[in-house]
Parts: sequence; C-alpha cells; structure tokens
Amino acid sequence: MHNFPHHKFHIPVMGLAYTIDSPVKVARFGIASVISIVEDRLIEMMRSHYYPTIHETYTPISTNEEDYRAKRITDYLNLVNRIVHEQVEKLKNSAFETGSEIVKYFEMLPDDSKIKQLYNHMMHTDNRLEKEDTASYLRKQIIPGSIDVNIMTKIDKNNFKPDGEVIEDGSDAVSALRGYLKSNLSNSSIIFSAGMNPRLYNYMEQSTEFDADEQGFFKKKVVIKVSDYRSALIQGKYLAKKGIWVSEFRIESGLNCGGHAFATDGYLMGPILEEFKVKKEELITAIFDIYNAAIKAKGQTGFDQPHALKITAQGGIGTAEEDAFLHSYYGVESTGWGTPFLVVPEATTVDQDTLTLLCKAKKEDVVLSNNSPLGVKFHYLKGTSADIEKQQRINRGRPGSPCTEKHLAFNTEFTTEPICTASHKYQQLKIASLKSLDLPKEEYQKQLSDVLDKECLCVGLSNSAAKLYDVPFLKKREAVNICPGPNIAYFSKVVTLQTMTDHIYGRTNIVEDVHRPHMFITELRLYVNHLKEQLDVDKEPDNKKKKYYQEFYRNLLNSINYYRELTGIAISNKQGFYEALDHSEMELNELYLRVN
Repeated sequence: MHNFPHHKFHIPVMGLAYTIDSPVKVARFGIASVISIVEDRLIEMMRSHYYPTIHETYTPISTNEEDYRAKRITDYLNLVNRIVHEQVEKLKNSAFETGSEIVKYFEMLPDDSKIKQLYNHMMHTDNRLEKEDTASYLRKQIIPGSIDVNIMTKIDKNNFKPDGEVIEDGSDAVSALRGYLKSNLSNSSIIFSAGMNPRLYNYMEQSTEFDADEQGFFKKKVVIKVSDYRSALIQGKYLAKKGIWVSEFRIESGLNCGGHAFATDGYLMGPILEEFKVKKEELITAIFDIYNAAIKAKGQTGFDQPHALKITAQGGIGTAEEDAFLHSYYGVESTGWGTPFLVVPEATTVDQDTLTLLCKAKKEDVVLSNNSPLGVKFHYLKGTSADIEKQQRINRGRPGSPCTEKHLAFNTEFTTEPICTASHKYQQLKIASLKSLDLPKEEYQKQLSDVLDKECLCVGLSNSAAKLYDVPFLKKREAVNICPGPNIAYFSKVVTLQTMTDHIYGRTNIVEDVHRPHMFITELRLYVNHLKEQLDVDKEPDNKKKKYYQEFYRNLLNSINYYRELTGIAISNKQGFYEALDHSEMELNELYLRVN
C-alpha cells in the first residue's frame, strides 16, 4: 500500500532502551524501527523527556491509575507519532540543498529505487521548469518509516488488585498490547517474539484493530518473529483460525543475534531461508484458506486473494554482500540490522560509557551467557557497569539485585509469590539450599555460578536512556548492561546514520577486518560450540537425550552440505568459507563419537 518501497532494511528491537525512541531519530528518513513496550516505567520516563522538547506540559500517569501500563504506552506511542509527523512535514518543506534533511532522505535511499533515480536526474538537470515539477513530485513521495513495537510474549506475568484478585486482561503482555491497540499509529506493526502466548492471541481475537478494510489494507499489522518454517506455519494457522492475518514472518537466527538466543535443534539460517523460499506460496495458501473461513464465520466479507505476506531476515548480517545475497537469492523483502546500529547515535540510544565499550569490544568480549533470569541463553557484553556492580555485590556477600520491576518474576521454588532469579531474595534462598545439599565441591561451584550469573535486565537494559538524557529512572540504580550480537566485534567506530546506510547498500565499507567470517559461518560456529557445551555438561546422556544430540548433529551436517552446494553465493573470501565448513564438520564428527 506504499506509493513506493522504502528502504530494504529495518532496525529491530534492541534491549529495552536502545531503540526506545529510534523512530524519533530515523522514521522521517523512511527507515522502520521497533520500540520495546515491555517496561512501562521506562516509557513513562521517556514521556517526561519528550514532552518538554515539543513545548508541551508533561502530565505523569501514576501507577495508582487504573490500567496505567496501557495508558502510558498509548500516550507515548501517540507522542512519538506526533513528533515524527511534524518532522516529516518540516523535512518535506526543506530546500533541496546540500546538508538539508530532504537531500539526506533521498541520498540514503537504495540506488535501484526509482525515486532515487528521479532525484539524481533532478539534481543534474539545468531545466528550471523540469526541476520544479520533479521537486514537487518528489516531496509528495516522502513517507516516514513505520513506527513498530515489540512484545516478548513470554514476559506476561499476572498483576493483582489491592485485594489480591487477578486483574482481568491486566497481565504484562496483554496490557502492553492494549496500549498499542489504543494508540493512533497507522501503517504500523506489532512484532511478537519468543513463541506462542495463547492468552495474548485470544485477546487479539476480541479486538478489531487487526482487521483489514475492504481494500485489504491494515492500519495495524501482525508480525511474528520465528526461527524456522514449522513455527511460522503453526503460528500462522493458529492466528488465522482467529481471523488474524500475519503480514510478515521475521526470521531471526537462533544464536547469531543480540539479546536472548533461542537455539533451534541445529537448523541454520541458509536451509531455513531456502525452505521459506520454496514453500512461500504453499504457506500463504494454507494460512489464507483458514483465515478467510474464519472471517466469514465472524460475519465479515471474505477476500478473493490473500493479503501480502512478507518474509524478512535478521541476525548477524554485517556486509553489503551478505545483505544483497539475502535479497537476491532468498527473496527476503527486508533485512534487520540490529547490533551495527548500536554505534550509530543518530539511530539508537546508548550512553557514552557503553558506546565506548561497544567500540572497543573484541570477539571474546561478547559471550553467550546464562545471565538472563528467563533461563534462556543471552548475548552479553562483558565489562559493563552492571557486570562490575554484580561482581561487587557478590564480593560483599550480597549477591542479586533489588527487584523493583518484576517483569521476569516467574520462579516459585521457595516462595508462593513468583520471584525473579536475579533478585537478592531468590539468590539468598537458593545459595542456602545449595549449601544444605552437601554437593561435591566441583558440582557446588558449577551450580553456584549458575545462580550468581543471573542479572537484573529490567533496570540494566533501561538505564542507558536515563544516563544519556539525564532523566531519573530508579534512584541509586544506574548500572547498564547491553546485549549485542557477536557482530559488534567488527563495528568499532561511531558512524553517522548516512554512513551506516551507505555501508548496508555497498556505497562504502566500514568493516575493516578482512578475516570477519561470513554470517553463515559465524552462526555455524555458534551452534557447534552450543552442542559442545551441552555435551560437556551432559556427560552420560540417556537414550532420549542421545536421540536429540544425533538429530542436532544431522541437522548441522545437512546445513554444512547445503552451504557447500550453494551456487551463486557471493563471498569475497571463498577459500576461508569452505575451509571453515570442513573444520566445523571435523569437529562435529568428533562430537558425534562422544555421543555414541
């Protein structure tokens, strides 16, 4: 429904604070970005920051108000939307002269965009009338990048009334969704990550905001982040039965991405994208038939043909060559560039200390850690202020954090009320319990370090915005943690938005390390190491586990063979690519012998 395709990339959600206001920074240039709407205290803080910038009075939405979480989110999204629309009007009216925002808008577009070619022609013609006509036409073509939001479906704890009764439709994810639905965002998407949440999906079924109009246009679209084809088919059909169309499946590498890493059973990005490429029409037909029947059953008019369904990809992309290959070979319609944008202050919200740390980061500084209270692997940059603070607390004999936000409070091992495994309360109880077990020293140390690894993410991933904008988030809690993907090791200097965009489209190159492995190889290495780590822990697997490891091994081996036979892949370092495949296969065969 756009009058022209914008950029071929988007900026995915990062942390809580890192893309909290990215649309204010990039949307006017036609770049889509994603806001996390999980942490409403952070959103309230951002409201207090942005109202004064547009000379309006900030009125707090207190936690005593009914449905305050949804209200905060609705108001913040409306505020961001208003700011972006005003920016776009201003940009449209700026002059076509060096350094102006309208020039920046067109210069940043991909070179094969029709509108960019028209712009280039206009800048080089001497015909005054033609120039004026073209300029007027171009101004009308300017559209902002979409303001999208993300909900991690697993973060959905219940909330209670003062009398202890559960608030109906008041859980974390459901109230965040309601906040989005009530906002005036249009041509916007909500992205659901981390798997299915029936309660959330049932709530969506009751709402009309995801319905298409007669022309098949959606004001608010649904995007599902998936790690394989099967997951897309299951979730697509599940939502179709409720009369909800999924407009995009956003394929993310299981391990080669920032933040939480949800490993597949050894399926890798190349073969996964291949399956989507081959079965895309089949997928659309299967979902459309169910969807059409469901909306007719609801009394709505059905559609003659399916709505658009995009396949996009993200996770570890770092060069124009990789990006172009994903578009040309697999036909993905947009690529997600996350981690590299952490070094672009014009696009993301990173405080100065953390930015310096990111630029210095080497390969070994980013670890796939056990730091997340969700119990899922989590990419983590070592040496942050939160990392240091955590260690200081352990040294003082007071491990764990005060738990103020409670978004990740799911553990009921020692308490009836769920608590967070990163909290001081849980760690104290767990360590006492471990001490009473009389475990062998090595086993005790291993279990102890599992407990102590856990870190407060609600505050750590929010504080960057508080520090950068000098607005209070939580008194006496200023430590920051950050979760870039392994790719950060190759992006070691601060660059402008224009430079990063030029890098993505191959107009410049900011990755100086010629030894940077191809994104497919990095992911393969992460999976081999993941399997190795599992086997190091699981020294004597039972038959069920053995079957799982054998399947994992077979899937990785199939992927290696798939990459060997992949014709037309553009790789500057072909020799290194194939050598890495051979090396990984040898390592896998050794691991296979260990399983058997």
